[in-house]
Amino acid sequence: MVVIPYVAASRAVRREATALPRLPRLAGAAAAALALGVIVAAPAAGQDQPVTAPHIVAHFDLAAGQTPENIALERDGSADLTLAFARQVARVTRDGHTRILATLPAEPNPNAPLVRRAAVTGIARAHDGTLYVNYVTGTSRTGIWRLGPDGGAPVQIARLPHDGFPNGLALDERQGVLYTADSALGTVWRVPLSGGTATPWCRAAALGPLPSPPAAGFGANGLKVHRGAVWVSNTDRGTLLRIPVGEDGSAGPVETRASGLAGIDDFGFPGHGSSVLVALDPDNQVVLVHSDGSSTVVLDRQDGLSNPTSVAVLGRTVYVPSAGYFTRQDPNLLLARLQHPIGR
Repeated sequence: MVVIPYVAASRAVRREATALPRLPRLAGAAAAALALGVIVAAPAAGQDQPVTAPHIVAHFDLAAGQTPENIALERDGSADLTLAFARQVARVTRDGHTRILATLPAEPNPNAPLVRRAAVTGIARAHDGTLYVNYVTGTSRTGIWRLGPDGGAPVQIARLPHDGFPNGLALDERQGVLYTADSALGTVWRVPLSGGTATPWCRAAALGPLPSPPAAGFGANGLKVHRGAVWVSNTDRGTLLRIPVGEDGSAGPVETRASGLAGIDDFGFPGHGSSVLVALDPDNQVVLVHSDGSSTVVLDRQDGLSNPTSVAVLGRTVYVPSAGYFTRQDPNLLLARLQHPIGR
């Protein structure tokens, strides 16, 4: 997630109806990201809002580092959250009861790229309830950690480069692998679900950060496995990318599915199609990116967002954690309702 203020790009968001072009291959992705302004569509007058009834169910302690960063969902609708700078994993029920499942071990000399402190970032849940989280320290503790369905002592199952910043995390249980997006090194890493050696699954310019300053230095950020592909957001470039998974498990050509999404963090799919709900962190918005690349603002600060970091969907319920990284106010978990299924 994005934890260093970068203002210039985020201020460009406009609620103008338009379509964001899709580029089928890696060539041209960087140019499109630089050439296009941020173009986010607002719903036409009288058009039904696709997301309604937003309400905050839990608040967190900013002073204690409880900045909700990423989310995985339990079958009963509870949310498992990483609280980045508290180094905690928390479970929040639908009615807002919060329990700390685990705290990652303290790192006495953290030197994580970009933030210079230890942080828990991505989280993924296996079918049996096992949780996997990324821990970023700038030391040998940087990597993927596992904890049981009900918490307990986290165990490191894979190391990742100490100069990297593993961010979004997802698993493909059919293939028995975990994928993580490295914001600093512009790489998607793959790790066996049982643990072991991390291998670079995809490295591409489209995944890399832009020079910092003036950019934030965050490249590949959010990550999801969806319909035979790994989807990745790039914060600096404002892009949403799709990387097909080949029959042999290799990475196919990187496709840019949407551009102009300044401050994009993590995201979630509201259905089986290619429409995506995306968190735009600095501008306190969640937008629905349609399958044709056009976008609609569905939630904003007036609904309670305070630097949203990720999105998850279970049935008709939308979950949005906010970290308060820039607002310095009210890190929280917001729930809302999908008015209708989004199939495309």
